[in-house]
Amino acid sequence: MKRVFCAVVITVFMCINAYAQESDAGDGSRKPAGEGLLADLGFEFSGDAAFNSIYMWRGIMLDGDPVVQPGFYVKTPESVFGRLKFGWWMSHDLKNRDALKSSETDLIVDYTYNFPSFDVSVGHTYYDFPDALPADGATKGWSREFYAGFSLPKIFLSPSVFYYYDYGRKEDGGGQGNYTVLNLAYSMPMTIRKNQASLDFTAHLGHNNKLYYRGKGGDAACGVGLALPLTRNLSCKPNVNYSVPWGNISDKGNGNQKSRFYAGIYLSYTL
Repeated sequence: MKRVFCAVVITVFMCINAYAQESDAGDGSRKPAGEGLLADLGFEFSGDAAFNSIYMWRGIMLDGDPVVQPGFYVKTPESVFGRLKFGWWMSHDLKNRDALKSSETDLIVDYTYNFPSFDVSVGHTYYDFPDALPADGATKGWSREFYAGFSLPKIFLSPSVFYYYDYGRKEDGGGQGNYTVLNLAYSMPMTIRKNQASLDFTAHLGHNNKLYYRGKGGDAACGVGLALPLTRNLSCKPNVNYSVPWGNISDKGNGNQKSRFYAGIYLSYTL
């Protein structure tokens, strides 16, 4: 709970900081958001916090309780060599009404190169599962995953395809399988009380090959959210989603997952 408290405090601090940077300075001028040495050098800092009714991941319900999921990220300056991104993300349940324990902390390294008409990304994620009890008798579980993908942000529905290869041993709590996903997104700009907002639609179709389950299966999901600007740097997006598993993930003798609605609120801050 201490980690969750710290994450929420930091998120609130970011919101207050964003509002303060947009308020008038002492001399009557407006203080520019993101003022600072690293920001002046081109580094980009961002954070987000999601509050979801359940924890859904690739068609799998990891926790049936409400969860808080904060993350913090740093991007290197834009250059002809592409950009690096370093991230920290966690998930923690806010209640414990079921037997599922989904505490998780991820460390992410990403490299992205922007070509004129498409983007290419490769990266690595380390997963830490403090509540897991792996088969090797360790006090917690962990896994590791490489990924690669490409995106077409300039064409309709902004399609992207990513491949994830989890090479963590199941005895340690790893997935030891792979997952391939097609993502689609569409944003409809709108104005609400003279503020620019957007209605955002997302969808994905994923294929699971032995990742935490036997055999093959996958999931399809869609969602809609209303992105509302709170300040120049801070936005809020209430959203609702629907997930449908298929194949081995929905098999009662294996994953026993089912179709579900879930909702949440997503806060995003960029410095």
